Amino acid sequence: MIDFFSGPRVVDLVVAVVGLEVLGITLYWHVTRRGIAPARLLTNLLAGAALLLALRLALSDFAWPWYTACLAIAGIANVTDLRQRWR
Repeated sequence: MIDFFSGPRVVDLVVAVVGLEVLGITLYWHVTRRGIAPARLLTNLLAGAALLLALRLALSDFAWPWYTACLAIAGIANVTDLRQRWR
C-alpha cells in the first residue's frame, strides 16, 4: 500500500476522483440549474489536469520537455481562468 501512495499511480487516483467530482457538478447543474455552470469550470479543470499530468510524467521519469510543456499549459489555463473571473 505504501508503494501505491508513494508512486505515480496515486496521481491516477486523484484524476479519477476529480473526474467524479466534475461529473457530479455537471449532473447537479443540469438537473437544478444551480451551482457552477460546467462551461465556467473548463479552464480551471484544464489547469489542474495539466498539473496532475506534469506530476505523473515527472514521477514516471519522462523527459523534462514533456512535463515542462504540461506546466506551461497549466500556466496558460490558469491565466485564462483568472482573466475570465476578473471581469
